[in-house]
Amino acid sequence: MALAGMLAAAMFVLPHVANAKAELPGDPNALITDEVINNIREWLANPVVSLSITSQNKLRQNITQDEIDAADAQWRAEREAEDQPLVAAILTNPLSSYLTQVQARSGGMYAEIFVMDSVGLNVGQSSITSDFWQGDEAKFQNTFPNGPDAVFVDEAEYNENSDVWLAQLNMTMSDADRQPIGAVTIEVNLNELARRRGL
Repeated sequence: MALAGMLAAAMFVLPHVANAKAELPGDPNALITDEVINNIREWLANPVVSLSITSQNKLRQNITQDEIDAADAQWRAEREAEDQPLVAAILTNPLSSYLTQVQARSGGMYAEIFVMDSVGLNVGQSSITSDFWQGDEAKFQNTFPNGPDAVFVDEAEYNENSDVWLAQLNMTMSDADRQPIGAVTIEVNLNELARRRGL
């Protein structure tokens, strides 16, 4: 009977353990301070970032919405296919290599980084995104059209796989003349950020 009681107790406890999740450490807008943003701007100042965006803007300066939609559809299809020419071209370019290194060196602070051009198409990224075009999403619409200093922090989301809270920090990317050329999204690990700040 004692063993049966122990098993029953274990069965009762296990669901609670399975549903446990990390506590949201705080408001993303309070955690992602100006200091955090300025530190990010420092590594975004690497010439490979602006050169890559500018190059893609020139390449796609006459792109139509139909062509954007077709590229996005191709990206989504390639995610499920063995042949991935568009995905491979983006993930292996110099900017993606740089962003992958930045993410790896962050010690868990950044879960994902991707840079967009002036129409919201990905230029480089640290990991494969669900779509290729971000121009219809808040991350782009609340940054690039709003000038060189635009910053938008999205709502926190819980990631079950890593048991952490993440929030996307989105900013306009500008050239040396402070003219907007694109945007960037950095998915920040709020639990790690709070830990480093001793919260």
